[in-house]
Amino acid sequence: MTTPDTPTESATPARPHRPRRPRSTGSMQARTLAGYAGTYVVLAVAAVLTLGPFLFSVMTAFTSSTQFAQEGPLAIPAPPVIDNIIELFTSADGFVTPVAVTVQMVAVILVGQMVFSVLAAYAFAQLRFPGRDLLFWVYIATLMVPQVVVVVPLYLMMSEMGLRNTFWALILPFVLGSPYAIFLLRENFRGVPSELMDAMRIDGAGTLRLLWHLVVPLNRPIVVTLVLITVVTHWNNFMWPMVITSGPEWRVITVATSALQSQYNNNWTLVMAGTTLAMLPLVILMIVFQKQITSSVGDTTMR
Repeated sequence: MTTPDTPTESATPARPHRPRRPRSTGSMQARTLAGYAGTYVVLAVAAVLTLGPFLFSVMTAFTSSTQFAQEGPLAIPAPPVIDNIIELFTSADGFVTPVAVTVQMVAVILVGQMVFSVLAAYAFAQLRFPGRDLLFWVYIATLMVPQVVVVVPLYLMMSEMGLRNTFWALILPFVLGSPYAIFLLRENFRGVPSELMDAMRIDGAGTLRLLWHLVVPLNRPIVVTLVLITVVTHWNNFMWPMVITSGPEWRVITVATSALQSQYNNNWTLVMAGTTLAMLPLVILMIVFQKQITSSVGDTTMR
């Protein structure tokens, strides 16, 4: 007999240990390489679909009308010509006036939006006043209203004030700030360390000095990004300028490009030259300020 303190031997014999077979490293590497290859194929297809229309536009803009008619739209310019660009600026309904009007419109809207958006965002982020949060969210709620809904009321307002087909009609609906810019700036301004702001206040800095010498420099990447977004948005604005203006006097570049398609229906080289010219400044801005855009996106994500 066994005592309670003496362990009994198991009646079932222990199973022999079988070593696990190592997985095939070759098959794992093959699957990894196949995954990378599939990713690059998808990215390459997406890049072709995205960049293809722009490349086609540039190629056609520097192709002579004779070569385009003989060889088709996919022919490489041989040799490249600038006759289409010259014709755009020398014809009666050329691009001189639209480019000038568009540059002035974008410049005024950019200055107005950045100044008023920065001031409003600072007020919503740092100042204390009754109804601040309610007013902010009511204003931000206007982002959910499509632009097409407010076109008719804005048109009636401008017509009643006698501003239809004027430069003021192009800029007034947009110059006093942007809900999106105010929202983005407010979220970034709230992250400014209060210790730095208190230190500048002790040194005698007022609100404007505090804003322009501390808050804005600390948020320079997001400010640069908003500048680019504003320029791109209003350079590409088409519906409102088309509705509120008529004739060539205050025609912007998007409306002028659209007019080329109806005026020169068969001259696609001239139409593509206008399209290329319209998108060229935006491409240059993107290339020049891509580091600031990447930095602002990273900072916003971290916050």
